[in-house]
Amino acid sequence: MRSLGTAAAALAVALLVASCGDPDSADDATAADDVTMGVTDDSVVIGTHQPLTGPASPGFVHVSTGASAVFDYINDNGGIHGRQIDYRVEDDAFDPAQTMDVTRSLIDDDEIFAMLGGLGTPTHEAVINDLNAEGIPDLFVSSGALAWDQPEEYPYSYGFQVDYSKEAKVQGAYIAENFPGKDVGLLYQNDDVGPASHSGIEQYLIDDIVAWESYDPGVPELEGQIAALKESGADVAVCYCIPAFLGLAILNAQAIGYEPQWVAPSFGGDVQIVSELIAEHAQGTPAEDVPPEAFTDGLIITAFLPMAAQTDDPWTAFYREIHDEYNDGAPFTDTTVYGMVQATLLAQLLMEVGPDLNRETLRETLHAQEWAGPGMVPFVATEDDHSGYAGVMVVQNNAGEKPEILQEPRITDSDGGEIEPFELDRPTPDEVPLFGGSGNGSE
Repeated sequence: MRSLGTAAAALAVALLVASCGDPDSADDATAADDVTMGVTDDSVVIGTHQPLTGPASPGFVHVSTGASAVFDYINDNGGIHGRQIDYRVEDDAFDPAQTMDVTRSLIDDDEIFAMLGGLGTPTHEAVINDLNAEGIPDLFVSSGALAWDQPEEYPYSYGFQVDYSKEAKVQGAYIAENFPGKDVGLLYQNDDVGPASHSGIEQYLIDDIVAWESYDPGVPELEGQIAALKESGADVAVCYCIPAFLGLAILNAQAIGYEPQWVAPSFGGDVQIVSELIAEHAQGTPAEDVPPEAFTDGLIITAFLPMAAQTDDPWTAFYREIHDEYNDGAPFTDTTVYGMVQATLLAQLLMEVGPDLNRETLRETLHAQEWAGPGMVPFVATEDDHSGYAGVMVVQNNAGEKPEILQEPRITDSDGGEIEPFELDRPTPDEVPLFGGSGNGSE
């Protein structure tokens, strides 16, 4: 029988096998570029780079399947202003070099109108200059890095998920209030995730943090980091990790008898994915007869979107219906919902632009109004603020039950501003038109 340590090692091996222009000229480039590239009378081409393989795929492969399902639903209902959404998904394996290659192919060969939800901090940083230099709308980047909210440098790029600093601020304030005097350990990805998250959580917990441990997403090994967290005496472990590494962290911790209160961010806390990964690699260990959801029982998560397990939420129910029809056989997870929300926001935007679609009218329309829809917090996309969602709620996963909301959504900024409650007028799906309109498009 394998030990829990062997199971964690197996998960690490699986991860390892899986992983085997000038931006200042963007305004000038716009005039030279064809602003209707990718747009015809009957279609609009949208591209994305996603980790369909590689170290991030176990957590994020469902983002694009969720978006695809929504687009299929829209297309089967006549499309938007007579146009079908032609969604092109390219696999970059979470490797920046591959991201550059597939993005160049999307631009030159597929002639995309816009990029939607390009996933990953190191991966998207590799292509943001090219997208902006060519005047391609870079919509709703799948990363909480602050880089996407730099409208002066990157006027065509827009954030989506709450940024790492805002999310960590809410986490830090919650931990300080609900776990007073407890020692806190941080485990974080060694790119922009780390510094941005630290700048948020340290505002509230700087005197309580006893360990800072980083990991490389290309190196699936956490034994040393978890041992250091245990040795530090951290009662609360905050894992700024993608789902595969959160699962690996929990397995390694169980193997050495370390049982802190785990806290995860929105981008890593997909409970179903994490539980499935742990269950797969617990076979043949003392934990193989333990229900996989027991490993994530009690996990505290921050979230800005309705969760897959919140079955009474009208948007979750709506997305579940679409998923069952267009995504049969695939799991319905929080990352599935993530991709579905990105597709929904794009559909709302295209509906509002109208039939005369081009890249500049798209951006002008995006800046011109407040956008309400599936999100639990306000979504911000103005000429001067490209930050995306503005805050998070705090929930706890309880095995076999719906997630428990520990703290209602709150919003904040990326600096030293207050964390504030708010009132959001959140429409239901039947109040948000996602398809229809006249078909008088133009090339």
